[in-house]
Amino acid sequence: MNDLKIHEKKHSTPEEKKITEISKTGYLFLKENRISEAIDCFSKILMLDANNNYALVGMGDASRKLGSIREAGKYYQRCLIHHPGNNYALFGLADCYKATNQYSKAIEIWEQYLLYDNKNITVLTRIADAYRKVHNFTNSKNIYQRVLEIEDDNPYAIIGLGHLYYDYKEYKEALFYLEKMLKFGYDDVDIRVLTSIGNCHRKLKTFSEGIPFFEAALKRENTNFYALFGLADCYRGINQLENAIKYCSRILELDPRNKMILTRTGDAYRNMNFFDKAKEFYEKALNVEFDIYAVLGLALISKAQEKYDEAVNSLKRLIQHDGMNYRFYAELSDCYLKMGDRLKAVEILEDFQKTGIKNKKITEMLESI
Repeated sequence: MNDLKIHEKKHSTPEEKKITEISKTGYLFLKENRISEAIDCFSKILMLDANNNYALVGMGDASRKLGSIREAGKYYQRCLIHHPGNNYALFGLADCYKATNQYSKAIEIWEQYLLYDNKNITVLTRIADAYRKVHNFTNSKNIYQRVLEIEDDNPYAIIGLGHLYYDYKEYKEALFYLEKMLKFGYDDVDIRVLTSIGNCHRKLKTFSEGIPFFEAALKRENTNFYALFGLADCYRGINQLENAIKYCSRILELDPRNKMILTRTGDAYRNMNFFDKAKEFYEKALNVEFDIYAVLGLALISKAQEKYDEAVNSLKRLIQHDGMNYRFYAELSDCYLKMGDRLKAVEILEDFQKTGIKNKKITEMLESI
């Protein structure tokens, strides 16, 4: 929020002049992050004038800077009771609601603010962001676009639209907006834009195109989880498994109990036929917590090593745990085929069809048997 402007009346009383001077000092302290001194100033004003709008807003701002969001909200609300329509109190209260994930209330307050200033870009982008948080695609999109009509290169609206389309899995549209932020080069763009563009390419399976964006993010911040994970996943996508393992290992150096990354590392080693190494990582994942995909990985190793009984037992347990995952049925059916039990293989696939889920892989397997 912009600093509150303190206006002196032409014919102020000595007390009013004193309040004005203390207010100016208090806001100067706020600007310099000297919070306790600012609070002292605003408290003095409230002793002279219990409902002074400058002091109440100042106390709200100071409380927010201290992280006391609920306390801040009380000051802004108190100000609005005595000074309805105070823009600074409205702005502050809306930000308090946003900070506590009360997006609908924040939207309501910001819309009140717009009654006084309907072209305020900061408020409009905040409303659009809040609509995105409550999954209102249409209102969010319309308000971001309204911002771009006022200021066609507004970065918050451009990035907001990119993230909005990403949230709704419209990755090509997301790229259209996010890539607009690259006009000044990779070095000047927010690191989250780089990882978001990389993630769009991951979702579109254009893995090679995603790699440079994750690399640029990693160059900026060499422990960034999203960049490391993105690179691991992109290299997995183009079957460069050694590189995938390299970036998974870097994540595990930072977070050795990350179950998902342990399992992904196991998958990479398994696909390279390094079964002992794969087992090591699957077992590490299971030591953290039960993980379906770690159990599946171990079953697939048993299957690859022609230990079909072990694989069958594991896959049956997985089906008991999650009877809707087609892959468990497909792998179990294939185990029975490799054991020469064609009837059992068909029975397993038919069991999946009884769930009512249609799956192309299952249908094709049945037709081929």
